[in-house]
Amino acid sequence: MPLDRNEIARRASQELEDGFYVNLGIGMPTLVANHVPDGMTVWLQSENGLLGMGPFPSDDKVDADLINAGKQTVTAVEGASYFSSADSFAMIRGGHIDLAILGAMEISQEGDIANWMIPGKLVKGMGGAMDLVAGVKRVVVMMEHCNKKGQSKLIPECTLPLTGVGCIDMIITDLCVLEMNKDKRRFELTELAPGVTVEEVVEKTTAEILVAENPVLMSA
Repeated sequence: MPLDRNEIARRASQELEDGFYVNLGIGMPTLVANHVPDGMTVWLQSENGLLGMGPFPSDDKVDADLINAGKQTVTAVEGASYFSSADSFAMIRGGHIDLAILGAMEISQEGDIANWMIPGKLVKGMGGAMDLVAGVKRVVVMMEHCNKKGQSKLIPECTLPLTGVGCIDMIITDLCVLEMNKDKRRFELTELAPGVTVEEVVEKTTAEILVAENPVLMSA
């Protein structure tokens, strides 16, 4: 059966490595902070000027002045540092962030991403997304495979305003994991959620994708 949001976040946390500097996008990606593997040191960075975010606070630990880029209250780990958003973006643009985990509204079959604007609707705005997809060493997207209308979010060509072009390395959805095959410029289905079949993923994906010889079971 499809994974829930926390299970998607838990799978995304498997892309973390000890010592990584990581930026988590607003929305579902922020849940990854709750699933950093025990014994691993990862420095979570926020565009508004924080390096060293911890998990979300319990009700008795909320500090209204300590927020992430999505204005959610967060915690800070020992050794965290605070600085201006200009310095934060200098880290991103300078290639000092190892991994960004973002949400998306649409992903094209060639790895383009649209995740900041729906024309005619009020959204939070661009934030750091354009800088992240251009300046970070690796970009992973976590999202539901289909939108609320049941339409695929992995499509031949994005219809919404683009955030970046050809920049996505991996997609983790409630159905599967797809990794970009850089030689063929298509995503390759490598992992399946429990109870999900290759046929179901293909049926719910309008983009052209590749299928690995033996997709493995997602470990959430």
